Amino acid sequence: MSSTIRLTLLLLTFTAPVLFPSAIAADRTPVFPPRMPPRNDIVVENRVPIPMRDGVILYADIYRPVGDGKHPVLVSRTPYSTERFATAYAAAVFFARRGYVYVFQDVRGRHESEGVWDPARYEFKDGYDTVEWAATQPWSNGKVGMQGGSYLGSDQWQAAKLQPPHLTSLFPDVAATSWYHHAFTLNGGFRLSLAFGWGPVRQESHIMQNTGAHTLEGGPENISYDKVIWHLPLIDMPRLVGRDAKFYEDWIEHPDYDDYWKAVSVEEHFDKMQAPAYNFGGWFDILLQGTLNGYTGLRNHGATEAARQGARLQVGAWGHGPSRKHGDLDFGPTNFVDELAVQLRWYDYTLKGIDNGMESEPPVALFQMGRNRWRFHDDYPLPETRYRELYFHSGGQANSYRGDGSLSWDRPEQEPSDHYRYDPNHPVPSHGGANCCGTPTPIGPVDQRRVERRNDVLVYSSDFLKEGVDVTGPVKIVLYASSDAVDTDWVAKLVDVYPDGKAYNVAEGILRARHREGQDKPKLMEPGTVYRFEIDLLGTSNAFLPGHRIRVDITSSHFPQFDRHPNTGEPFGKSKKVKVARQTVHHNSAQPSHVLLPVIP
Repeated sequence: MSSTIRLTLLLLTFTAPVLFPSAIAADRTPVFPPRMPPRNDIVVENRVPIPMRDGVILYADIYRPVGDGKHPVLVSRTPYSTERFATAYAAAVFFARRGYVYVFQDVRGRHESEGVWDPARYEFKDGYDTVEWAATQPWSNGKVGMQGGSYLGSDQWQAAKLQPPHLTSLFPDVAATSWYHHAFTLNGGFRLSLAFGWGPVRQESHIMQNTGAHTLEGGPENISYDKVIWHLPLIDMPRLVGRDAKFYEDWIEHPDYDDYWKAVSVEEHFDKMQAPAYNFGGWFDILLQGTLNGYTGLRNHGATEAARQGARLQVGAWGHGPSRKHGDLDFGPTNFVDELAVQLRWYDYTLKGIDNGMESEPPVALFQMGRNRWRFHDDYPLPETRYRELYFHSGGQANSYRGDGSLSWDRPEQEPSDHYRYDPNHPVPSHGGANCCGTPTPIGPVDQRRVERRNDVLVYSSDFLKEGVDVTGPVKIVLYASSDAVDTDWVAKLVDVYPDGKAYNVAEGILRARHREGQDKPKLMEPGTVYRFEIDLLGTSNAFLPGHRIRVDITSSHFPQFDRHPNTGEPFGKSKKVKVARQTVHHNSAQPSHVLLPVIP
């Protein structure tokens, strides 16, 4: 039964900083106005049925201003329940009290909605149908935007792919534009922690935390998460904890970018997008690639001038949501922004037509680490970027930070290669970086010396910098390497080494060797053959300051954020077999391994 409740709550005005680029000049301190206060009381209608084209009913809670007026609508579609999370409820109340109707819907097969749950499979059509339903309701003025982060942000892209006529504005917040490339794999490397922890575990139950020990609830017995994550074969993991997750098995069955994954991607469809999008994310977010690709894809290929010119990008020094401190580093008060206030300003501009200065502002706002300041640009990647090669060097003993590995702008000549032994039974542990929603490993920028002391990590460091090096944009490792295995992983990190020796990761990437020619073109290696591998570290904005050093770490594991590559070449996720691989990294005149840095003059 539907019920109507009048809310007369007075919300506290939250005064976290709101970033307005127009308030910033080169020689001025940023001005951060508080968010706009609420203006009206609201009505909530619970469990409103919304029919989909195939007859399935999805249910939503409708938050709207009191009265009979017509308002712009925000649609938010969640798999996490419209009633469970206080942060989501707060967004609904926040926007409704500021003149928007907020349609908060459980996606197909989740919580109150009918149908079968299969992540991302139905969100294109269901999103379209929900947007168009919202546009025709008596409280709607016909302009519809979409709101929400993570899965809810990806929902926005999926609905936009089918071009709903009334979809006017998007705000994809920490959102993927390709489930394969950004969420469950990265350059072919399987994101085990996210795939298992978000998929079979989180979607069916929840993680219990007792005295620091993480256990899984709902299986045949309470089993330690740390124990389950080591299990092989990967495809059996859900059953080990009493889960029946067909979608997880499908992910294992499709390790390459094939038609299964293309069906839920929007990467090839930006030319169909008609609405502008404000892409919002973090340098350490697990879905960073989607944030960057969402902007560049729409900016360069959008179907309309409004979509292309209206594309916006904002990336802060945080993970899966804004914060002042992330990992081991405090980036200062200006790093944390009031996300809802940023969204409100965007929707006021795109849905209400309010002239609030956004049209004249630079479309790109990036937080530069090191100098810890926001910088504003006309595009991304920055047009003034100079891509410079910083080359690997050593005397053949680059193992660990105690070794002789170095970085130099000078191209190598004849130098001995570096070797290490990768044992899947003793992987390099995940220590910092982009993690979310899975195993409880350290995240963000974390001192890497804990892993850099290992002999199966090659470490290449520059001299102490006499002048700063500003790096903003895509980062790539070009690695000339060989292995005695037919398949393996290559893991790379870009690290900022402080004068006191602490080494903080600022970007990272992985490449599954069989995907060296593309994620849709798997090809095993010939043992002992030297290949050119390009490892995408996605992007960063970091000032390597005078007295610091630039460092690159190379290894073959990052567990449990990524699965332990077995080195066998057998079908993915279906075998218990593993073998030790001997890895070789080359750096000479013919095989000049290097990091390609986007240097800003």
